Amino acid sequence: MTKLPGRPLLFLCAPLLVCVLVATAQAGGRQAKPRGVLLEQLAWPQAEQVLTPETVVVIPLGAQAKEHGPHLPLANDWNIAEYMKQRVLQSADVVIAPTINYSFYPSFVEYPGSTTLRLETARDMIVDICRGLSRFGPRRFYVLNTGISTVRALRPAAELLAADGILLHFTDLVRATGEVEKEVAKQEGGTHADEIETSMMLYIAPKTVDMSKAVKDYHPGKGPLSRTPTDAGIYSVSGVFGDATLATRAKGQRVVEAMVSAVLSDIEVLRGTTLGAATTPDAGGPKGAP
Repeated sequence: MTKLPGRPLLFLCAPLLVCVLVATAQAGGRQAKPRGVLLEQLAWPQAEQVLTPETVVVIPLGAQAKEHGPHLPLANDWNIAEYMKQRVLQSADVVIAPTINYSFYPSFVEYPGSTTLRLETARDMIVDICRGLSRFGPRRFYVLNTGISTVRALRPAAELLAADGILLHFTDLVRATGEVEKEVAKQEGGTHADEIETSMMLYIAPKTVDMSKAVKDYHPGKGPLSRTPTDAGIYSVSGVFGDATLATRAKGQRVVEAMVSAVLSDIEVLRGTTLGAATTPDAGGPKGAP
């Protein structure tokens, strides 16, 4: 395995990391032959065959340029989305669209490398993708969402699509993993690059985690993270909001498996939902940093 000059192992090229995530997703006795289909691997005549009115299209969403403290890469959310995509691919009869790697992440822009789209841009990108694919048959779309602030763009996107007779549901992380997080978490508080998120990565892709750089950085508050203590928001010199030093693989396994179960359940609920029904998920609110 070749490392880039002067770079640690966590900066492996994206395709190699995806291979690692795929191998992880297929471990543990899960079926080798996937039930789902990756849209990006099809030629258009094949796409025409699978994009039917009965099809559920899954759209993974995870930031590939968003800070996650000194111990996790900027691509952390994208890594989660890619892992979850492979789990869904194995277990659900769906068509999976390419992963979206930019969205609405306004709380992290003070940290170098972090990016955000405008709320309207993030909303409209989802609307345009769903409207485009719906031309060929599908009317049910599920955003495999790995963020909190992204909900602020996904809700209005679902409302706009509903007017076109298109159903859009998305992952509610608070509902999907909230109860399990309460059971396993030992930290005083936090929601970002913290005990929970770091534990998830120790389970999903441990080679992307540098626990020697994990820190506790928790200052209760509301608003975006800030590197300046006098600014409005949550002060965090590290970009961590919580205590990453408490992370373990065992905790991560419980949280990740709860998320997988919730996502698969969401997809089946969407599949059985009558077209035209106004059933936008209640994604709750952020737990601290948005």
